[in-house]
Amino acid sequence: MSDTNSEEYRAVICTALPVEYIAVRAHLQEIHEIVHPQGTIYEQGKFSAPNITWQVRIVEIGAGNAGSALETERAISDFAPHVVCFVGIAGGIKDVQQGDVVAATKVYGYESGKADTSFQTRPEVGNSTHRMVQRARAEARKDDWLNRLNPRPTPKPNVFVAPIAAGEKVISSTRAVTWNFLRQHYGDALAVEMEGYGFMRSAQANQSVEALIIRGISDLVYNNSELDAPKCQEIDSVHASAFAFEVLAKLAGTEFVGIQQKQKAQNSASSSGSMFNNKIGGNVRNLIQGENVNVRINNDTDE
Repeated sequence: MSDTNSEEYRAVICTALPVEYIAVRAHLQEIHEIVHPQGTIYEQGKFSAPNITWQVRIVEIGAGNAGSALETERAISDFAPHVVCFVGIAGGIKDVQQGDVVAATKVYGYESGKADTSFQTRPEVGNSTHRMVQRARAEARKDDWLNRLNPRPTPKPNVFVAPIAAGEKVISSTRAVTWNFLRQHYGDALAVEMEGYGFMRSAQANQSVEALIIRGISDLVYNNSELDAPKCQEIDSVHASAFAFEVLAKLAGTEFVGIQQKQKAQNSASSSGSMFNNKIGGNVRNLIQGENVNVRINNDTDE
C-alpha cells in the first residue's frame, strides 16, 4: 500500500522501542498513518532540509533480529525507499559513554557458530553501505547535529563510526558469559543490541537501498550501577534520532541519481522478463492444447 511522491526522496526508519519511535517521530511534519495489508502499522511524515525533502515512514517493530529482518523487508518492498535506517539505543561495550552515538560501519551477528566442547564462532556480518558510512563520518567530525538538540547537552556527546554486535540477549553484567565472549571474539565492537543484524541482512538483499544503523548509548555494560535507565533511554534515543536526521539532511539529492538509474534498470529488466515469460507461457499452453507453435528465443521482445 505505497504512498509515494516522485518529487521527494523516501526513507524508512525502524525502531524497536516506543521511546525510540517517539524520538524519531518528533522530527516529522504532516504525519499520517498507513496500514500495510499484512497489518503492520506505519506513520509517514515529511522531513525538510535546505537541499532535500524526505517522505519518512517509521515503524516500531519490537526487539529481536528475526522480527527486524521481516519488517525491514516488508517496509522496503512496500515503500521502495532510497534509504533505510535503524535508529535506537544500545549498550556500550568499550570506549563509549552514556549519551554518545555510534553509527555502525558493520554489525556482527554474534550468535552464529558451532556448539562443541567449546563454542566455535562462525561470524555473520552485515555492512552498512559505503555512501552512508562516509556521510556518517563527515557529520561525526562536525557539531551540526547538536543543533537538533534542545537544549544542547553538556558535556558534548561524541559520535563514533565503528562496528557493533547484535544477538538475542540483553547483556547487563560483565560477569555474563556473553560479555566475555564478545570481548574475546568481537573486540572492535563498541556497542551491543538486538535488531541490527536482522535489519542489515534485509537491507543487503535490496542492493539499490542505502542502509545505516545509528545507536545512542543508554547504558554501559561495564558500569551501569548509577544510571537511571528510563531517563537514559529517552535522552539517548533523542541523540540517535538527531544524528540520523542530520545525516538525512546532508544527503544531497544528486547522490541518489545512480540509485534511481539502478531502480529503473531493474524495473526494465523485470518488465522484459515478464514479457518473455508471457510469450513462453502462451506457447506452452498452446503445446498442451495440441497446437503447433514455433518458439524463437533471442534478445528481441517484439513479435
